[in-house]
Order: sequence, then structure tokens, then C-alpha cells
Amino acid sequence: MSSAPAAGVDGQEKVIAAAQHIVKSLATSKNAADDMIRILSRFDHRLSSLYPDSPDTPNMDPSSSSPSSSADALKAILAQLEAAEKVVMQWDSSDSLLFESSSDVILQYFASVDDLIAISATSSSLSAEDGYDIHLRAENVLQLAMSRLEEELHPLLIRNTVSLDATGLSCSLRRLSLSFPSSEADFDTSSEFDPADTATPTSSLAPNTPHHPLLEDPSLDLIRHEAISDLRDIADRMIRAGYAKELVQVYCSIRKDVIDECLSILGVERLSIDEVQHMEWRLLDEKMKKWIQGVKIVIRSLLSGERRLCENIFASSEEIQEECFIEITKGCVLQLLNFGDAVAIIPRSAEKLFRIIDMYEVVKNEVLRELRILYPGELGSSIYREADGILKRLGDAVKGTLFDFGFQVQRENSRRPMQAGEIHPLTRYVMNYMRLLVVYSETLECLLGDDEGFTLDTINTDDDTESLGSMTPYGRRLYAIISYLEANLEEKSNLYEDGGLRCIFLMNNIFYIYNKVKDSELGRILGDHWLRRRRGKIRQYSKTYLRVSWTKVLSYLRDDSLSGGSSGSSGHSSKVALREKFRNFNVAFEEIHRVQTTWKVPDPQMREEIKISISEQVIPAYRAFVGRYGPQVDGGRHSNKYIKYSTEDLESHLSELFEGLSGVPNHSRRRA
Repeated sequence: MSSAPAAGVDGQEKVIAAAQHIVKSLATSKNAADDMIRILSRFDHRLSSLYPDSPDTPNMDPSSSSPSSSADALKAILAQLEAAEKVVMQWDSSDSLLFESSSDVILQYFASVDDLIAISATSSSLSAEDGYDIHLRAENVLQLAMSRLEEELHPLLIRNTVSLDATGLSCSLRRLSLSFPSSEADFDTSSEFDPADTATPTSSLAPNTPHHPLLEDPSLDLIRHEAISDLRDIADRMIRAGYAKELVQVYCSIRKDVIDECLSILGVERLSIDEVQHMEWRLLDEKMKKWIQGVKIVIRSLLSGERRLCENIFASSEEIQEECFIEITKGCVLQLLNFGDAVAIIPRSAEKLFRIIDMYEVVKNEVLRELRILYPGELGSSIYREADGILKRLGDAVKGTLFDFGFQVQRENSRRPMQAGEIHPLTRYVMNYMRLLVVYSETLECLLGDDEGFTLDTINTDDDTESLGSMTPYGRRLYAIISYLEANLEEKSNLYEDGGLRCIFLMNNIFYIYNKVKDSELGRILGDHWLRRRRGKIRQYSKTYLRVSWTKVLSYLRDDSLSGGSSGSSGHSSKVALREKFRNFNVAFEEIHRVQTTWKVPDPQMREEIKISISEQVIPAYRAFVGRYGPQVDGGRHSNKYIKYSTEDLESHLSELFEGLSGVPNHSRRRA
């Protein structure tokens, strides 16, 4: 009979001991105390009835606690555990989504989770021996609550993800593609190729070049703003409850899929090095353009937006912010960088250079700078190092391609001469290529700044020593390429049997080179001395042409071996010689006219200047010769056969030279 009261006393003592243990833990742990106060604050009305003498929360100091007050506190905790358990179990058996309910319901669930976390944290040292396995019970219920939040996290993320505008972005990229026609070309001299008409570097795009709005507005968030608070509430509770691993796994798996979808919309594919190396150039060029645009959007908008999301959602843990951001974005960044790495080692060719420089500039000016900001910690340092290595390899590809281009120009060996002596396709190609290169002067100056090992041993530089002394390594490289071109043109001029046409060919091509340099940044780089030297060469070719083509014609207008007599055998011989001179002049002039009307001097000013030079030599000599000896021929039989042209006729025929005519016009016959 006495055992029952003894058992009651023993049970009461255990309750008191457990309560005192909780009180003691509250006094030694600030976080535990905060959690418990949050629980007990909800029981003010209950505790006030237990403590009628005090309007305040009970004094939890162990030294002042009575056994009855400790027991009452424990009862309050148990009641709160039961209330939280009821809420959690109700949703555990429900097929509905918590976050499709009202805000009051969501707040109630979060409050229950907060209670469970607090109870679990403050009761972790209680054992079954105390008779109240509070900790284990709280942990079990908390596990169910975390499973529910984990399940809710997935649809909440999916439902509130904002997708890129695939249609609008595709149209924008397609317009951009049209503004970047391929610069593919080789040195096939069977057709004229002008890269200025077919290739535009990214750096030189006009201001109205289409850009996606993401490039202008980097403040992109791919989760609706109104969902951020709910996601942060879930994340905060899963982290405090010790379920950060599960939280990170769900969040990262969904966000990585979103980033991958964005890359797909941007047209950035996952390609192997082998695929890139064996890709046809036009297709690769398109992918390089999309990569350049895509990298800008990813770096400026997607990654910075993802960083902001991590900071907002995981505000309670900087470590998890960093872990999630790197886990979500590392694959995307490496995919982009791997394409750049593959491009850096593809076989070199001239038409790829501008696109590679574009990629180099994007990595240098945007990717590296932003990566340093986005991945400041040790975890992100490997990504930055990878990008820095790819930048160096792209730079090496640029230098190597430019070096190879010079040798391509030097070794180009087409053997078919330009029939009209006009500008060679190689000249057009190289000089327009050079004009495009200067768009990248700043980048190339940096890349070639340490290119001191480059020499010009294969080029005769005696005439340009003054220019070379003031040039940067980049300027000397451009000088070398043009010098290779000039030397090649000299070789090609030897294909012409007609010395006059050889001079016209060289004059046309050097004048074209001169104009392309003079009217661009090339003029500043190569200097005034270089320009004066080329202008001198042009004048020299013009003088040589006059000598080669017109010396023989003019020789028939000299009066050597002619006597002024008009009687006897001597006069007859003189008249015969005179008629022969007129006849020979006519034949020679007509032959020059027949041939040189098919020759071509494309530049109108140059064409007019050389015609004037011819007229200044031919017309006065012909006028003087006809004036002196015309009367001796005029009046004889068939005299019109010898003096076929007036000076006006000659001037008219000379005006037809170098027009590149396909047929020969009829020679009009007029008498002065």
C-alpha cells in the first residue's frame, strides 16, 4: 500500500530533476535560452495562472526555481511539443501543398517548426531514464517537418522560376548573326575578295547593333521576387534544424537545370574539343558569335543574378551561400571556358583571327573581372585560374595566327596575272584585313608587347629604317605583313611580258596599299616616312611606264635623219622617210591604244594624272612634228593615209586609256 505514494514521489522527483536540468541549460546557452523563451512566451496566459504573484515570465534562474515551477515549465514544453506535432502530422498525411494555402496556415506551420527546433536543441541532454524522451520525440517530428519542407521546396522553386524569353532572345541573336557575316576566304585569286565587305569585328559594331536587353540590364533574377521570402524561410529552418545537406541538394539540382536551359536558349552548346576542331568553319563561326554574346549575358546577368539569389535565400549562412553558388554555376562556367579552350587549339587560319580576338577580349575584359568578384573565396579560385589559363591560350592563338598570316602572304604563289593590270585580290584581301586588325590595336599592342624576338631579316628594310625605329612590336608586325605583300607583288609583276603593264600593275597595287594606310589608323602606326616612301614608289612606277610604253612612239616624232629639202632625189628620199615616220607613229599609237584601253587604273584621280602625263609628252611632240613636216606630206597622193590624226583626235584617244574596255573603239578620222 505504501508503494504507490512512493512511486508518485519518485515520478515527481524525476519531473523536477528534468525541469531543473532544462532550466540549467537555459542559463548556460544563449541560443537555447532564446529558443525556450520563444516557446514559453506563447504560454504567458498559462504561466501567469501558475505564478499569480508575478506578471512577468517566470524567473528561470535555477537558484530561485522551486520544484513546482520547474515542473510547470516542463509541462508547458510538452504541451507545445504536442501542439507542434499535431500541426506537422496533419500536413504529413495531406496531399495538398502547404505553400498553396493561406499565409496564416504557412505561418502556423513555420511557428511549429520553430518550436520543434527549439525543443530539440534544449532537450538534447534528456534521456529516457527521466521518463520523458522529449528530445527523441521532437527529433522525430522535426524530421517529418523537414521532409515536408524539402518536398515543398521543389515545386516552390519550379513554379516561381522565371525563364528567359526564348523567342525574343533567339530573334535578337539571329539579327546579331546577320550583322556578323562570315569572314571566310582564302587567297584564291580567281575572284576578287574584299574582307571589308564580308567581315565585321565585334569591337567595331555600330551603336544600333541588336543586343539582348539582358546586356543592358544586368539586374536579372530568375525567381519571382514574391517567392524569395518563402524560400528564405524554408532555408533558414532547414539550416537551423541541421538539414543543410538536403536543402543544398534540392536547391542546386533545380537551379543547375535552369542555368543549363538558359545556355541552351542562348545557343551555347556543350561541345567536345574534337567536335570543335573538326567543325566546318561557317558553322563554327556562328557558334563563336553565339558564345561571345552568350558569355556576356551569363557573366553580366545570369551569374550575378544567381549570386544575389543565394545571398537572399541563404542569408543565415555565408558558407552555404558560397557552396550553393559554386555548385550551381561551376558547370556552366566550365562549359563556356571549355569551348574557349577548344577554339584556342583549333588549326589556325586567317579568317578565324578576328573571332578569336573577340573571344580573347571578352575573357580578358569581362569574364576574368566578373569571376574575381563572383568567386572571391578559395572554393572559386580554381575557376578563376582555369579562365586565366584559357585567356593565355587564346592570346597565344592570336599571336600564332597573326604570325602565320604574314607567312601566308609571303608564300602566296598564284601564277595567273591580272590581265588588265588592276589591283590583285591578294592586295585587297591583305589591306582590308589590316584595316580590320587596327580595330583591335589596343589588344594587339598588349599581346605583342613582349614580341621582341620577332625580326625582319627576310625583308629589305634599308629604306624604312627611320620608320622602324619608332614603331612598337605591334607596328613592326604590321609593317612586316605589308612588306611581305609588296615583295610578293614584285614577284607577280614579273609574270607580265609587257613592261608597261608591269608598271601599271605595281602602280595600281602600291597606290591601293598607300590609300588604305593613309586613310586609317595604319597611317599613324606606320608613320609619315613610310607614306612618303610609298608615294615616291608610285611616282617612279608612273615615270617608268611612260618611258617603257611611249619612248618608241615618240621616237617617230623626232626629226633626226630628215632633211628639209624638197627637190631631187634627196627630197624624194626625205619625203619617203617622213611618210615612214608618220606611218610608224600611227601603227605604234594605234597598237598602244588598242592594248592600253583594256588596261585598268581603278582610281579616277590616278587614271587622270597618268593620262595628263602622257598627253604632256605626246601631244606637244605630235603637234610640233605635224606642224613642221605635215606640209611636205600634205597634198601628195594618199596623204591622209599618213597624217591620220589631228591633235584633238589624239587627245580623244588618250582619254580612252586605262578604262578596262573589253572592245576596241573605231578610230575616227579627222583633219586638223
